[in-house]
Amino acid sequence: MKRTIALLLFIIILYPVVTMASERLPKPEKLTLKNGLTVYYLKNPELPLVSFRVLIPGAGSAFEPEGYDGLANLTATLLLKGTRTMTAEQIAEALDFMGARLRVSDAEEYALAYGESLAEHLPRLLQIAADCLASPAFKEDEYKKELSRKADALKSLKDNPGSALRLYFRKAYFGDHPFGHLSSGTESSLKKMSLEEIKKFFAARYRPDLAIMAVVGDIDRKPLLDLLNKTVGQWPKPATPPPGLTIPPVPAPRGQKLVFIDKPDATQSYFSLGAIGFPVKDAIAARASLMNTLWGGRFTSWLNTELRIKRGLTYGASSGFQSWKEGGIFSASSYTKNDKIGEMLDITFDLLKKAREQGFSKEEAESARNYLLGQFPQTLETNSSKANAYLRVVYYGLGFDYYDKYLDEINTIKAADLKAAAVKLLPEKDFVLVVVGKGEEVRKILSKYGQFQEKKITDPDF
Repeated sequence: MKRTIALLLFIIILYPVVTMASERLPKPEKLTLKNGLTVYYLKNPELPLVSFRVLIPGAGSAFEPEGYDGLANLTATLLLKGTRTMTAEQIAEALDFMGARLRVSDAEEYALAYGESLAEHLPRLLQIAADCLASPAFKEDEYKKELSRKADALKSLKDNPGSALRLYFRKAYFGDHPFGHLSSGTESSLKKMSLEEIKKFFAARYRPDLAIMAVVGDIDRKPLLDLLNKTVGQWPKPATPPPGLTIPPVPAPRGQKLVFIDKPDATQSYFSLGAIGFPVKDAIAARASLMNTLWGGRFTSWLNTELRIKRGLTYGASSGFQSWKEGGIFSASSYTKNDKIGEMLDITFDLLKKAREQGFSKEEAESARNYLLGQFPQTLETNSSKANAYLRVVYYGLGFDYYDKYLDEINTIKAADLKAAAVKLLPEKDFVLVVVGKGEEVRKILSKYGQFQEKKITDPDF
């Protein structure tokens, strides 16, 4: 076993070096199993590794019943905590013996299963994965353990203002929209959670006829197809019609929504500012990525340079876009001493204004281009990253030439295009601003920005 793990670790470390030359995504072969599961396959014989991913649309947090935040996450977690044929301990021991990885997680739009092993262990790994996806045991004792862990994690989270900020921001921005559901759960949702709700969610949402699978690695087509038919191909397709997969459009702020979370023992204040972004398929994606690289997306960005490098207000400041099928958001965040939060916010707003009004120089545009093109190869260099990319382009309908087109467009973007993207996407008047800090030290400072809705971090939920 130790020899297997050592070999696997050596291969994983070596693999990026071997594959560095490939920058584009090869087109996979499409396979369809009898239960409706669609599989995208690419053979990569360079190393004796195989990775797979399974995306289950409609099994993410956005599809939880209202008031059951954390249900999708608990469901995904419990899939590896025992099946009708294996206990949680037996699953863990089998994975450890093979030096293999198997995980199930939830996102907003879907759940995602991920596995990786040496090629020789793929049959057993797929057998375990299929068992977890098709026949989880959902045992009462494992459910209670996970629910208790989740409740403890929630308490610890509020002791960490940086972590808590992300959840307060999501609730403040999305409100009752399904993307406002928190994978962590809330105090209220965990109190009403039940194993019965988890079983209902699983039965309705985990279906092979909706799922998409990608397999990349050192295995030929015929033995793979035989193996898939014997494992995930046995995942039964429900007789009931598929559930709805519609998510409302991402809300856009109208005016300013200001929220302050009072944490009396906080020595620092944390902020997150957000505004409407764009959906995954929007034509502005490449320009937005390049623009954000300059404004807040890398260490030498405007935001980090001003807040960290020049002024020493923080150890880190960043911004980015997050996109889904139905829209997206822009967000920027950082932290500093309580008495410096006003200075930090002033600089942030000034930089947003500067980008909208002045834009970026030709030299900056060239620098951002070189940065993104230089960073890109490693995003597709491993079996796992290729499998993930296949699921992404299929789920969002991007086409397998998406990355070719993306890189080609990056090469053609001019400074004027970046200014236009900033004007469209960087907020001026319509945004959500959430601050976590010590009330008695920051209330007066924050008052210059408008009327904040105030909450105590000790209040239930977010």
